[in-house]
Amino acid sequence: MKLTSRTTLGLLATSIALAFSSVAAAQSPIVIKFSHVVADKTPKGQGALKFEEIAEKLLPGKVDVQVFPNSQLFGDSKEMEALLLGDVQLIAPSLSKFDRYTKKLQLFDLPFLFDDMDAVDRFQHSDAGKELLGAMKNRGLQGLAYWHNGMKELSTNKDKLTRPEDVKGLKFRIQSSDVLEAQFRALGANPQKLAFSEVYQALQTGVVDGQENTWSNIYSQKFYEVQKTIAETNHGVIDYMVVTNSKWWDGLPEDVRAGLTQAMEEATKYANNLAAELNARDRQLIVDAGKAKVQKLSKEDVAAWRSAMEPVWKKFEGDIGKDLIESAQKANKS
Repeated sequence: MKLTSRTTLGLLATSIALAFSSVAAAQSPIVIKFSHVVADKTPKGQGALKFEEIAEKLLPGKVDVQVFPNSQLFGDSKEMEALLLGDVQLIAPSLSKFDRYTKKLQLFDLPFLFDDMDAVDRFQHSDAGKELLGAMKNRGLQGLAYWHNGMKELSTNKDKLTRPEDVKGLKFRIQSSDVLEAQFRALGANPQKLAFSEVYQALQTGVVDGQENTWSNIYSQKFYEVQKTIAETNHGVIDYMVVTNSKWWDGLPEDVRAGLTQAMEEATKYANNLAAELNARDRQLIVDAGKAKVQKLSKEDVAAWRSAMEPVWKKFEGDIGKDLIESAQKANKS
């Protein structure tokens, strides 16, 4: 077929347009949606924003990090599926959310396993703790970091919350975790699995009588407004694992992956330091608000809670692994 000058010019224009579009596509930033379920002002919320800031500074024009707090994109029950489908690239669920993917992470839900957040931090930085970040890669999930929230306290709509018998028969909201379900059943209470975004209304309307959470979550979500008593049990930990889709992560350009790794390391330090500060501050703000009584416990009270929850360890030892539990316990003695 004989090409006319007009045809030639048309083909040339098309080729140039395609070339420009290919260059533009190559230069378009990689969109990274970071979805989470808590408020911006929590440790996790601030950590996500810090990651956005550092990543875009380290990789100018190469990444576009978009943070979606407060279940704006996906709630507790949908965010993992969204990550595996590629609808988001980063999420930071509570460690309690991973028992469907590996039983080993049930470790963090065992009551009274860690004495304090320093012990949690020591374990997470140990070889055993780091190894857990890759425990779900065969299920398509790659852990990038542990982010702290803090130690858990118990709260109820009752005036007394000192000993295990004070919660017998009460309904407690829990995360979707077999260990936490067993924990409350050991106390004679009735666990109810609810999404985080539903907790305030459930407490307000009496659908549940109480919940367990950190000071920063209790304050930022205003749970203290609809509870009468908060007991300083420090019976467990709420921490998060920042996870990504392992296939997406492995497919990133090497320089982008390196930059995101650095950004995550810096954001993790920032978030974890902030967690301790916010929990201390928010505890005091709750006390000052005077709406919920903060109940301090004696050593004898704490011993009673420990004794009541002790059977939970034996029940899950086989799934978690005795060696892993012992490794975690050693962090208390460092």
